[in-house]
Amino acid sequence: MELPKRYTITAALPYTNGPIHIGHLAGVYVPADIYARFMRMQGREVAFVCGSDEHGVPITIKAKKEGITPQDVVDKYHKIIKRSFEDFGISFDNYSRTSAKVHHKTASEFFKKLYDTGKFTEETTQQLYDPEAEQFLADRFVVGTCPKCGFEESYGDQCEKCGTSHNATDLINPKSAITGSTPVLKETRHWFLPLDQYESWLKEWILEGHKKDWKPNVYGQVKSWIDDGLRPRAVTRDLDWGIPVPVEGGEGKVLYVWFDAPIGYISSTKEWAEKTGRDWELFWKDEDTKLVHFIGKDNIVFHCVIFPAMLKAEGSYILPENVPANEFLNLEGNKLSTSKNWAVWLHEYLEEFPGQQDVLRYALTANAPETKDNDFTWKDFQARNNNELVAIFGNFINRVVVLTNKYYEGIVPKPGAFSEVDEQTLAELKAYPAVIASSIERYRFREAQGELMNVARLGNKYLADEEPWKLIKTDEERVKTIMYVALQIASALASLSEPFLPFSSQKLKNILDYSRSTSEAVINTSGVVFGEEQEESEWEKISAGKELLEPGHAIGKAELLFSKIEDEQIQKQLDKLEATKAANKAENKKAEPQKEIATFEDFSKMDLRVGTIVEAEKMPKANKLLVLKVDTGLDVRTIVSGIAESFKPEDIVGKKVTVLVNLAPRKLRGVESEGMILMTQNKEGKLVFVNPDEEGVKEGTVIS
Repeated sequence: MELPKRYTITAALPYTNGPIHIGHLAGVYVPADIYARFMRMQGREVAFVCGSDEHGVPITIKAKKEGITPQDVVDKYHKIIKRSFEDFGISFDNYSRTSAKVHHKTASEFFKKLYDTGKFTEETTQQLYDPEAEQFLADRFVVGTCPKCGFEESYGDQCEKCGTSHNATDLINPKSAITGSTPVLKETRHWFLPLDQYESWLKEWILEGHKKDWKPNVYGQVKSWIDDGLRPRAVTRDLDWGIPVPVEGGEGKVLYVWFDAPIGYISSTKEWAEKTGRDWELFWKDEDTKLVHFIGKDNIVFHCVIFPAMLKAEGSYILPENVPANEFLNLEGNKLSTSKNWAVWLHEYLEEFPGQQDVLRYALTANAPETKDNDFTWKDFQARNNNELVAIFGNFINRVVVLTNKYYEGIVPKPGAFSEVDEQTLAELKAYPAVIASSIERYRFREAQGELMNVARLGNKYLADEEPWKLIKTDEERVKTIMYVALQIASALASLSEPFLPFSSQKLKNILDYSRSTSEAVINTSGVVFGEEQEESEWEKISAGKELLEPGHAIGKAELLFSKIEDEQIQKQLDKLEATKAANKAENKKAEPQKEIATFEDFSKMDLRVGTIVEAEKMPKANKLLVLKVDTGLDVRTIVSGIAESFKPEDIVGKKVTVLVNLAPRKLRGVESEGMILMTQNKEGKLVFVNPDEEGVKEGTVIS
């Protein structure tokens, strides 16, 4: 099968209304980076492009909430996102932004060509309008009940619960996201891409042409959309934030973000080509180029139906060969949410786990939502690191490097004749590059990473079975062969791990001084090597049984590739999430309904006094009760209070409190309680005393 001459790899443009979180990484950026790094290692020509999507309605919503301009929002988050990607090792060839001049020009020209060639229809329709805000409402400015699944917080263009795309006017009980008021219908004129005219072509191209090679979740969603019947889709919006519509009559309108954003892939490629002296058109208009879109499942329709229809209408562009969209990643059993701060933010992770980018890459790939929604938990993250990266991969490398330095002062020994076990081990090693490559090329990154770890397991088993630390006392020549084989496995891991664990791969290459090893010798079963000159990738050398570290090569000293993550680090992250959960609960908590009307006479019956707790102890055999002695100014009396789970007895002695002193006495577990202390809850749900803060307020003071 003839390989493409070049690869254009795109990753979904992130909205610049917030930072990057692990859901974005698992769904899009880690798999895209694995694929791009792998292709480069095979000597393929790659353009891996992305950029910030700065014209989405969520950005204008964020700006309104924070009282700043949309430009302020995008400038802030573009910087955070770009830096996070760089620090995390996402190897974009170019990361642009849709506010760039090259993008405005590219998107405007694309629209103008479709307009000039009659590819749009112009329609006057009724759109939702907020009379209070005095503006038409773009899709994300409307929230209502999904007409398909009944989810009450669906956006105007798509339901995040069932994934169905619709128009804002389809929503039941729509509300403006700006003012909360009910919008009205008002006439406006827009340009539409008549998707219905491309329905038969899309059926042939996708439903027939990609039935076997596109992921079932992608194919299924596209089929469902096409089977429902395609309708014209507006490509302009009544907004003042975005790319102005570049034709007569377009005043006060901008290009719809889902028309504008995917063109960002093209403009980012143009920007890269300008910097590097390449021809951008080869990466978008040459049939020998393979175009692959990496996205999340919420973007499937736009990348598999709308954008291809745009490209088809334009006429000179290639179409995506594949769109390997992932499902969603949840966090600790709950859906990730930017607005609710229920997320693991990449920039915060990089600060709190310095030098451990690969641990997160590994955990997200091992648990990737490739076929169904998956759940990220901090305990699983810790287990993946400690039980796999540290105990399997890191342990093997450490043993090999330590023993080589101990026995041979860091010099790769010359092997003798290979045993049957040696031959079998080297044969297994030769097979792994093809296995891993096959999984990557089929977008099965979780499977591919699992095979990588099997290489480390192969090495561990080989050492455990051969026990060079015992044989060194009786058969030094045999140990030379064992360590030589182990070093070939270690050097293979340095190369094979690069797409998945780029920082660890580089660290391992440094330890092995791998870049200085230039041998082209082939290992044969007699332990003799012979030279062969040929330009090959590292993966091809492993597959061919090439010697990666030749005898006499000097390696460095042992360093830990991975370090154990302690329980305290994980608990800190769990506590952080619990605080977020409590804050969300408090924010969404509605005040309890008002009780029935009380007269002044009813209230005046209550005798509320300032008191001081003078003694406190736990009630025997009761988890929730404390027995308190309270100085009420009238007397010192016993009050039983259900606050033991919130306060330690010794912490509240001397505390001023508000006491209802004329409450009828009541026996609790045999102790008579004469009164009640007033309590409430703070925003975290913790009990707090309702008490006078002013100094000089004496016990017994009446509260009225």
